Amino acid sequence: MRKLTYYVAATLDGHIAGPAGEFDFFPLPADLTEAIVARYPETIPGHVRAPLGLADLPNQRFDTVVMGRGTYEPALREGITSPYPHLRQYVVSRTLTTDDPQVTVVADDPVRVVRDLKQQDGLDIWLCGGGKLAATLRDEIDELIIKRNPIVAGAGIPLFDGPFTPTTYTPVETHEFASGVVMTTYTRAT
Repeated sequence: MRKLTYYVAATLDGHIAGPAGEFDFFPLPADLTEAIVARYPETIPGHVRAPLGLADLPNQRFDTVVMGRGTYEPALREGITSPYPHLRQYVVSRTLTTDDPQVTVVADDPVRVVRDLKQQDGLDIWLCGGGKLAATLRDEIDELIIKRNPIVAGAGIPLFDGPFTPTTYTPVETHEFASGVVMTTYTRAT
């Protein structure tokens, strides 16, 4: 069965974006970028893959991405309706509409959609944000890959923006980069 992996950048105080959805304060140091290209190239948006020489690189880990509207909107503001054309794209929103045939809008019950996706053949599923969606899908998340940045935001969108529901994960792998970013993989404790 496919896994749902919440792969995301976060601050030391657990925010994935600023209060207004800002994410441009997260650095992309060369050492982290190199690791992302090597391990998770499909998480690089389509419009920057060609300039980085990744246009023809096959997906290694994920073939599907699930995101909330707040994660999708920065691309829309730039006129990009299909930010990950090399992946099956699902955007969870009750109000969004799109004419892009490469993007499926999920207006209700993202848990059911993710459960259906997990039963299908293919690579794993990437949950790329946001915090409210992660809280909604908490019971479906099999793995966390957190790129913890040496930044304190003070406020913003938390990793999980939902009710108090302690859920235990076990760290299984950690990479510390010279830039100060620490990428840790956790699996759901059984």
